[in-house]
Amino acid sequence: MPIYHSLGNIPHKRHTAFPKEGGGYYYEQLFGTVGFDGMSSLLYHTHRPTMVKEMRGSRSVTPKVIERTNTLSRCFIGFNVKPESDYLYSRKAILVNQDCQIELAAPQSSMHDYFYKNADEDELLFVHLGKGVLKTLLGNLEFSPGDYLLIPRGMIYQIHFETADNRLFIVTSHRPIYTPKRYRNWFGQLLEHAPYCERDIRKPKDLETHDEIGDFTIMIKKQGMLHEYVYASHPFDVVGWDGYNYPYAFSIHDFEPITGRVHQPPPVHQTFETDAFVVCSFCPRLYDYHPQAVPAPYNHSNIDSDEVLYYVDGDFMSRNHIEKGYVSLHPAGIPHGPHPGAMERSIGQKETAELAVMVDTFKPLMVTEYAYSLELPDYYKSWLE
Repeated sequence: MPIYHSLGNIPHKRHTAFPKEGGGYYYEQLFGTVGFDGMSSLLYHTHRPTMVKEMRGSRSVTPKVIERTNTLSRCFIGFNVKPESDYLYSRKAILVNQDCQIELAAPQSSMHDYFYKNADEDELLFVHLGKGVLKTLLGNLEFSPGDYLLIPRGMIYQIHFETADNRLFIVTSHRPIYTPKRYRNWFGQLLEHAPYCERDIRKPKDLETHDEIGDFTIMIKKQGMLHEYVYASHPFDVVGWDGYNYPYAFSIHDFEPITGRVHQPPPVHQTFETDAFVVCSFCPRLYDYHPQAVPAPYNHSNIDSDEVLYYVDGDFMSRNHIEKGYVSLHPAGIPHGPHPGAMERSIGQKETAELAVMVDTFKPLMVTEYAYSLELPDYYKSWLE
């Protein structure tokens, strides 16, 4: 996210000695992406961030794929994911490809015993239910229902929940997740026609610096494996930092829908992008205002992308019998559109209260074994009259 931010104490010039009061020095770390060519931040640690004390073991977290060449429209009952105490164990991958992984999670407890770092992927957490604080080595972000939490790869974090009933929709990406290019000018500033602006982005605050030596467990995901590391110092020992690479929050309720006289295509709802998929937000909005407008979407062929919709709230106007937490998959190459009666019901309507998150991938998604346990039978036949 191309907005400069700084917290805590930093030296006047980068790559210069930064002495501690009472003797010694703080340790500088470049936290960067895409080699030395992407966004980066400079961090100043109380202790060396390299002090690995022990590696206790590893386990695979690569999901088991059942359907590699899916051509059926499918629907999964997301709230059938059973709550689990542990945050990492609660995460269940349902759809995957070479670029991203789509997960559902219902964690009940905060992360007190360990820290987590995804060294492979950016993580985009959508908070359907739950409230709490995302704690990171770069500061804290409070969250509540409707928030997107974007966590860059390599970021060490903990989630502290204030609630026990928590539901997350998670997209992990091997490609960096950015704001859409067409919303930005050549300086990186969001333009006037963008559906949100920098004022809506919530940056980290309340930098907590822990000067502690001991045993600190960090679970690190790398190449589909989860490794348990023990570090000799608390990972949240940063006294200050500045740069462009940090986690941030954005509420779906701050997305300003773009409308027109006739039905607008899905790209007007785009919220985030990579070069391998996009994320869109369908929010409450006024319908199209041409006197003969059909507010429901027209049938479309999805030739080049798989479409995933996560239903959050409201009556989704193009679907019949869809509940909160459902996840639909409409694969590339198979036309889809409004359910029978949905088009007719939409004519003459003035507004919608629907709330949903959409992920469109440019490579086909594979269906996991766990997803089969959530599947709503015969969804692909639901367009028959």
